Amino acid sequence: MVQGFGLREGALASSVAHDSHNIISVGCNDRDIFGAVKAVEETGGGLAAVKNGKVLSRLPLPIAGLMSDEPLSKVAHGWEELTEAARNLGCPLKEPFMALSFLALPVIPELKITDRGLVDVKEFRHVPLFV
Repeated sequence: MVQGFGLREGALASSVAHDSHNIISVGCNDRDIFGAVKAVEETGGGLAAVKNGKVLSRLPLPIAGLMSDEPLSKVAHGWEELTEAARNLGCPLKEPFMALSFLALPVIPELKITDRGLVDVKEFRHVPLFV
């Protein structure tokens, strides 16, 4: 369903997923997608990168799954580690976690992933996941 992340392996997950801020994930296999989602869940929200079931990097965002109470320098370092982990998984995007968060923003066309399923934003209708 998702193209353009360039992942060759592993998975990314984030609780920063506009507008509903549920956990969103993209990956190459179910095991890593599940692992990335669990890594975000275990920290009470945040971002994670997983490969072969192992967490490569994570950034806890315990305040509503959107913010950290840690010093800026620590958060910035965590962001850089996550971005590097995503690159090592094959993702060429400059800001892969920002791109991931906007996959769930249902007001920007064309197709968006929502808590109610896949939505065609232009037509204002649900789209079946399977044909």
